[in-house]
Amino acid sequence: MALNLDELGIMPAGLDAVRPFAVEGLDVRGRAVALGPVLETILGRHDYPEPVSRLLAEAIVLTSLLGTSLKFDGRFTLQTQTDGPVSMLVVDFASPDAVRACATFDAERVAELVAAGTATPEELLGHGHLAMTIDQGKHMQRYQGLVELDGVSLEDVARRYFERSEQIPTEVRLGVGELFTRQEGEGHARTWTAGGVLIQFLPEAPERMRQADIDPGDAPEGMRSHEIEEDDAWVEAKALVDTVKDIELTDPEVSVEMLLFRLFHERGVRLYEPQPLADKCRCSREKIESVLANFSAEEIRQVTVGGKIVVTCEFCNTRYTFDG
Repeated sequence: MALNLDELGIMPAGLDAVRPFAVEGLDVRGRAVALGPVLETILGRHDYPEPVSRLLAEAIVLTSLLGTSLKFDGRFTLQTQTDGPVSMLVVDFASPDAVRACATFDAERVAELVAAGTATPEELLGHGHLAMTIDQGKHMQRYQGLVELDGVSLEDVARRYFERSEQIPTEVRLGVGELFTRQEGEGHARTWTAGGVLIQFLPEAPERMRQADIDPGDAPEGMRSHEIEEDDAWVEAKALVDTVKDIELTDPEVSVEMLLFRLFHERGVRLYEPQPLADKCRCSREKIESVLANFSAEEIRQVTVGGKIVVTCEFCNTRYTFDG
């Protein structure tokens, strides 16, 4: 069954936009995204090793899905701190549309994993924690949720976060790919692409959202774990999302509308206005000057080289030069 968006009067969200949706027959709400130029711009300015770029791209997709759910002017930040070769990922979303991201990694350890053929997201991240922070502004309390990283994927981390922090049944699929196009006399050019789908079970009756208690890890031997039979609607919704292949999330020819139609056309899917994304950094000369103004004379001396202070933004690589 083909989907003709023109006949339905639907304008495709296109690349670099999050499309909120609802499947009312399954009591599911969700968001889907396809990233193109924004992702390529962010990754292109850093020249990270391929596995690091791929991992950061996954984090950007996840942050885009979660950050655009903010119903107020604020910031959503995803940050990992681990003992793995990629010791830190930071993705920052500022409503309504600004995304920026960077990674810190050990080049030698990453190269060792690549040589061994084990540069998976789980191995790159290692053990530590992931923090999701919501900042509602100067006069509002900041909220932060922590999730343990113990050799799991970012998809698993998202499921854990909502299970433990929000008690909302959640399923997520993330995909990252590379497109290669032939350039005359120059071989092939690589372009990054990525996409993701996140669904949550939100029935009107809250008891339908019940989940099994989290195993504390120190229960007496022989004690039966707490079990709750999952709601049939949620089982169906998860099963449908689990069928999504990476190629469906990363192929520019497969729009988010086409993907959602494939998944939920039998149940009916309601689409809401897409939310565009943009590569925007919040650094500025004025902000850095205000930070330097709080430095002591000794601290200024330590960061001055050749009579100049040079500050490079880790997100956008912009260099700012000041007289020492």
